[in-house]
Amino acid sequence: MMNTMTLERRRLGDEPPIRTAAGTMVVFEGVQKTYDGRTLVVEDLNLAVRRGEFLTMLGPSGSGKTTTLMMLGGFEQPTNGRILLEGQAVERLPPERRDIGFVFQNYALFPHMTVSENVGFPLRYRGVKGAAAGRRIEEALAMVKLGGLGERRPAQLSGGQQQRVALARAMVFNPKLILMDEPLGALDKQLREHMQIEIKQIQQRLGITMVYVTHDQSEALTMSDRIAVFHEGRIQQLSDPVTLYDQPENRFVAGFIGDNNTLACEFIGTENGFGVVRMKDGTRLLTTGPAGQSNTSLTVSLRPERLGLDTGNRQGAENRLQARVVETTFLGDRIRLTLEAFGGEYVVASVPAAEGASIVPGSSIDMVCFAADCRTLTR
Repeated sequence: MMNTMTLERRRLGDEPPIRTAAGTMVVFEGVQKTYDGRTLVVEDLNLAVRRGEFLTMLGPSGSGKTTTLMMLGGFEQPTNGRILLEGQAVERLPPERRDIGFVFQNYALFPHMTVSENVGFPLRYRGVKGAAAGRRIEEALAMVKLGGLGERRPAQLSGGQQQRVALARAMVFNPKLILMDEPLGALDKQLREHMQIEIKQIQQRLGITMVYVTHDQSEALTMSDRIAVFHEGRIQQLSDPVTLYDQPENRFVAGFIGDNNTLACEFIGTENGFGVVRMKDGTRLLTTGPAGQSNTSLTVSLRPERLGLDTGNRQGAENRLQARVVETTFLGDRIRLTLEAFGGEYVVASVPAAEGASIVPGSSIDMVCFAADCRTLTR
């Protein structure tokens, strides 16, 4: 049952700015959200977004990421807690008073307006007209590589072009912050990957702060400075992409970010600065990550590409194991191996195609991995 204490209602704009850490654009302080008074969709959210960064909220459907974005944008109000934008409490401000640009999955373009009219709509709302508005519209369209298309209507554009129009509209009035909610979800794979690069380049060139919501892990890893992984209304981990991938902090993050093997093990001690775990069949592995008490149950996390064939290419690898090949899958430059190891556990490995071309199901092979690539998880 949630805490039913609600925020005191205040008049808009009657609070002075609050001192926040230098370089901070957005702060969530103890934010909660419920729609029914019982279940918390967002639970005790504390998060600081740095000025000029690209922060992605990543998670499965129902994890709370979109609700968090909507609260920041002003389309939802928190049940408890505060949201600060440049030190100003904004949780009761309407969207139009937050100086925030928005880009949504469905583009939300006006079909009866031209491209230029769509892009210029926020300027008209703010009283910018005439030549000044025209210059800013042209600059915004040029920035998204749509110069010369201002007189077309949205129906005459491709999906990627319509998304660019939505991005230009979000940037044309020079907002403090841009929010993007699954903006590439309707595009095909090739165009989506191209737009990922373009959006990131624009964000870096302008130095603008962007908060981006997606359920696509590769999209988040490609574009983000930091990623907040949401699950069941809480941030499970907030890290840069490399740390998030290589050092997951719990089982959910390890399983949600990319392919991973998560296997039950027993912690039995330390050796040469590494943890030592015992697998189901008695195999000992050297590991990194949190240590447990002796004889406690843990989970070991191992990425498929970090598990290699014992061909001499991984000299110094501390861990060796024997496996039976269950299935091979050709993926172009790599081969995916489904293996049976550790006394009946199924393990996935990804090896270069040149090394794995001769491997057939039913064969026995030796695999190796470094201790640094075997990470223990306690939760």
